[in-house]
Amino acid sequence: MGTEGKLIAQNKKARHDYHIEETYEAGIVLTGTEIKSLRGGRGNLKDSFARVNNGEVWLHNMHISPYEQGNRFNHDPVRTRKLLLHRKEINKLIGLTREKGYTLVPLKVYIKNGFAKVLLGLGKGKKKYDKREDLKKKAADRDIQRAFKDRQLGRD
Repeated sequence: MGTEGKLIAQNKKARHDYHIEETYEAGIVLTGTEIKSLRGGRGNLKDSFARVNNGEVWLHNMHISPYEQGNRFNHDPVRTRKLLLHRKEINKLIGLTREKGYTLVPLKVYIKNGFAKVLLGLGKGKKKYDKREDLKKKAADRDIQRAFKDRQLGRD
């Protein structure tokens, strides 16, 4: 599922810390000042996570900055927000997160067709050695690309 809309925030550390196996697009229940602030690009996914509670999916620790023109009706920046998914998807997530050690990680937040959406990744935590292997692989791929580029430009 690609994002067609305007990207607001991305959790770059998520793919470093987790093996992401599936992704789900979910809507977010927001207040008026929250959506206005998000449309201005003022959201942050750092340290956020999703959790299934009483048959509903909730997004925790996502920071949306208070809206500048908002007055006393402004929102709490890190309140817990409800995510909107199909019942079948929620039931599947309940089973996977309860038994197999999977966790729900928000990967990115974007605006699609005027609605705020969050891309949830179903992932397993990586061990320290997995992270080191990924870094080594990334560095090796970079070296290979550099060698190809130098060869094409005739710099031996």
